[in-house]
Amino acid sequence: MRWANQELGVETDDALPGLAKLNNLVRTVRTPEFDGIVFHEVLAKSALNHVSGASKIMPGAWTINPYRGCSHACAYCFARPTHRYLELNVGHDFDSQIIVKVNVAEVLQRELARPKWQAERHPVALGTNTDPYQRAEGRYKLMPGIIGALVDARIPLSILTKGTLLRRDLPLLEEASAQVPVDLAMSIAIYDDELQQSVEPGTPRAKERLATVTAVRNAGLECSVFMMPILPFLTDTTEHLDYALGLAKEAGASSVHHTALYLKPGVKEWFTFWLEREHPELVGKYAELYKNGSYAPKEYRRWLAARFLPLVRKHGLLRGREDPATGGVASTPAPRRVLFEDVGEVTAGAASLTPEPTLF
Repeated sequence: MRWANQELGVETDDALPGLAKLNNLVRTVRTPEFDGIVFHEVLAKSALNHVSGASKIMPGAWTINPYRGCSHACAYCFARPTHRYLELNVGHDFDSQIIVKVNVAEVLQRELARPKWQAERHPVALGTNTDPYQRAEGRYKLMPGIIGALVDARIPLSILTKGTLLRRDLPLLEEASAQVPVDLAMSIAIYDDELQQSVEPGTPRAKERLATVTAVRNAGLECSVFMMPILPFLTDTTEHLDYALGLAKEAGASSVHHTALYLKPGVKEWFTFWLEREHPELVGKYAELYKNGSYAPKEYRRWLAARFLPLVRKHGLLRGREDPATGGVASTPAPRRVLFEDVGEVTAGAASLTPEPTLF
């Protein structure tokens, strides 16, 4: 669709039903460079999203999500149900109907100027819902403005991503780290290229993400590797974990972190659809493993930790820190309120603490 003749508040003919209700929809855009992907540009009413904690010792956190939906198309993505707010489905729509908050940096600047933020300067996390460095960022370039606004307000920030586009902003992040704490993590769960391209087809390969880890380290910044999620019966073998941790160490990872696959309602059905197509022999095993809820059983998590942690020590790596409220990398200035035990038992999983976020 051409960008001309599109006005604020005017519904486009091809806007989906939920989106057509919005009075802040600017335009719906298709371009040849992003075949199969539709961008719905909106004017955000707010940039900062508060994620409630479970208790006084885990009071919550603040996040920014410049995009909704994600072209990474990870079959296991826990953020998929957020698309239901706009009458979009958790499957193909989540992968291809991308909501873009085109004014997010400007709104963020206004919010950070408020006395509350000037006084408290809470750390802010990016990448805890959908990826800020997914392919759309190459077109819209929202992250430099977001990073700039946070640094100008002296707000600590953390970024978790699967996107190698992070490298574009390394000079900016290097400069930012001289003024505020900057914590970076690269999510690399799967080190088998065939499996990776099947279950997360829109993501860069592990080799490319590992090269990004090295680039971050060469820029003088720390970079954790999140091996999340570990897929039962697919990526939980000693061979795969040992190989993956060796590559993370070689790439210069500052630390590593792992969790087992989490399958909330809606996501479980979409992931099961992928299993039926790609690994039908595992459908029954997954049904049994996740029969009592969204989390793998405690026994499995203990077993996985007992396999994973000795390999971490073998490769001379440190355990990464996950923010228990956001599920992203823990911010340097944030107190370590909750520790995940070495046995791998999660007292309150990050995804379960994250409410359905407001979109605009």
